[in-house]
Amino acid sequence: MSVTLHLRAETKPLEARAALTPTTVKKLLQKGFEVYVEDSPQSIFNTEEYRRAGAKIVPAGSWISAPRDRVIVGLKEMPEEDRFPLVHEHIQFAHCYKNQEGWKDVLQRFVNGNGVLYDLEFLVDDSGRRVAAFGFYAGFAGAALGVIDWAFKQTHSDGEDLPGVTPYPNETALIKDVKKDLDIALKKGAKKPTVLIIGAKGRCGSGAVQLLQKVGIPDENILKWDIAETSKGGPFKEIAQADIFINCIYLSQPIPPFINYDLLNRNDRRLRTVVDVSADTTNPHNPIPIYDVATVFDNPTVRVPTTEGPKLSVVSIDHLPSLLPREASEFYSEDLLPSLEQLPNRYTAPVWTRAEQLYNRHCARAYRASKF
Repeated sequence: MSVTLHLRAETKPLEARAALTPTTVKKLLQKGFEVYVEDSPQSIFNTEEYRRAGAKIVPAGSWISAPRDRVIVGLKEMPEEDRFPLVHEHIQFAHCYKNQEGWKDVLQRFVNGNGVLYDLEFLVDDSGRRVAAFGFYAGFAGAALGVIDWAFKQTHSDGEDLPGVTPYPNETALIKDVKKDLDIALKKGAKKPTVLIIGAKGRCGSGAVQLLQKVGIPDENILKWDIAETSKGGPFKEIAQADIFINCIYLSQPIPPFINYDLLNRNDRRLRTVVDVSADTTNPHNPIPIYDVATVFDNPTVRVPTTEGPKLSVVSIDHLPSLLPREASEFYSEDLLPSLEQLPNRYTAPVWTRAEQLYNRHCARAYRASKF
């Protein structure tokens, strides 16, 4: 059975990544797929790259009226103000399986249109491991912004917040900027920051560690915590005594908070910057319950309302890999490719049947919740 994929243009502001890159489009075409790609002014990949790969270029937003047999591929969620029924099969991150704000409304659109959601976050292999993840570059980018924000605080007054940032063309350019900001802070008399990472052994944590090493943070300043260090349960006073805290865990169940205001409202607190890479902002079990705003690249930090100690900010951007959209997209799309190649057999291929079964379970849960 042949499959027609339709790559929709992203609408989330400053989302420059793509679930399908020109490289993977070319490989899918060679496997017999038909691929339509929407013209997207904000994608890091220009339309001509996809055209050269062999894709058929169509206008942005044309997926809405596309034939129902097309599988619509995207990354981030659709605009909240949209309410029309979703009639296609969709492959995307929907952020609606962990009780996020508005989760029932998201699922209801699929139910109303008799569509199907294959949530990218929950595409897993037989061992339960995600087949593709942006984790490494989420951690890498999050650590970069953490160092940038910390350095900014060393050279600016407490009345100023870190200005907006834009995606970088490549990793080299990002590292150059982080090093420059760090050097300015050090010349002003600051010492290299101590950074505590929770979830340091995972994809996300390893990305954070690698960025810190590449910009010159010594290993003794990088505190790598994982299950062994957090098994006793928080809150952890060590977080308040680090300069930067980076949360890289995957939240799958309720856990005690990592930090609280009792630890933050102290004059001896060193912590200046929190980077919540996990960004479970609207999750009722968010282990960093000191903020409730998802930040964006245009306004990357939110202040924590402390009463004691130095100014503290949180970076809670939920699409951090977009800071390095080309590398992140290529990395992710290549990992996703083997599963995409199974789409012609998606009604029997385990990675897809599991995803559809999970979708059906959450639809049933939303239905039950609406009755009470």
